[in-house]
Amino acid sequence: MLDKLNSVEARYEELLGLLGSPAVQSDATQYRTNAKALAEIELIVDRFREYKDVASQIAQAEELARTDDSEMRALALEELPPLKTRADGLISQIKILLVPKDPNDEKNVVLEIRAGTGGDEAALFAADLFRMYARYAERQGWRVEVLSTSENGIGGTKEVVASIEGRLVYSRLKYESGVHRVQRVPATEASGRIHTSTATVAVLPEAEEVDVAIEAKDLRIDTFCSSGPGGQSVNTTYSAVRITHLPSGLVVSQQDEKSQIKNRAKAMKVLRARLYEMEMRKQQEAIAKDRRSQVGTGERSEKIRTYNFPQSRITDHRINFTTHRLADVLDGNVTELIDQVVTHYNTEQLKEVTAVDESS
Repeated sequence: MLDKLNSVEARYEELLGLLGSPAVQSDATQYRTNAKALAEIELIVDRFREYKDVASQIAQAEELARTDDSEMRALALEELPPLKTRADGLISQIKILLVPKDPNDEKNVVLEIRAGTGGDEAALFAADLFRMYARYAERQGWRVEVLSTSENGIGGTKEVVASIEGRLVYSRLKYESGVHRVQRVPATEASGRIHTSTATVAVLPEAEEVDVAIEAKDLRIDTFCSSGPGGQSVNTTYSAVRITHLPSGLVVSQQDEKSQIKNRAKAMKVLRARLYEMEMRKQQEAIAKDRRSQVGTGERSEKIRTYNFPQSRITDHRINFTTHRLADVLDGNVTELIDQVVTHYNTEQLKEVTAVDESS
């Protein structure tokens, strides 16, 4: 690992030199590329240099601990434990920083939540989940825009698709994909019996045009009159849009806007994100054939997390983490839960990286 860190530090110095050269400074594209590369390794280099400084202090203290001067030896032995603890902490930080970054971490996302098994109760739970993520996004300073929604008439949501824009959105939400299960007594349940329902969540990194090439010949675009709430234009203008991607069979409909142009733009955003996610999934399955798809089928047996209302408990089954702050979490205070999951997967990645380093 030290060899790797020395090469990273050498690259850092090289990039600093390039950014200071007139040739790079006069080329905006080259300057941005090098500045981005520098920013990506700057923290690693800072921690490595801090570690080298602490390692030097440890070496000096160990040398003093071997002297005949009892007073100096005592001081050195007193300094060594905290220095070694600090060095171990820096190594742990450096290892995490060396884990390869997900290229999608900086991307905005398309969030899709659908009611699964459980009828109206599942739709009410889907609405609860969307409210939770929307409030969390608001606390993060992110922007949420509902692209399409389908409600059940009693406050539930059969399906909602939204875009979330902000800093590092995908890096924080990517592990929320999967089946979420709720256990609670529905308001309509006279006997007080607990029902189990599910909703599926998919977090798709928003794809730019450069990420996904969509040929016009591969699209069939149909327009139709919108239905449901919407004022006088409902059922009178062909503002609703349905886009079919012929090679994949994906279909995206959009009718929330009165403008056909706006509906088409929103539908293309969702289609592009879904196609990008499909391509990512193909790549991931090629690397790990046993990896499950993001969402699953929505059956009760497939779950990443359970929300148990009678016990005010949320359990994430992937990491065996439980919290009894259910009301607080559903109000958008999801930071602790997300931190636990992100830390778990970062640790798993770190084990893989360490195993590769040790075997090479």
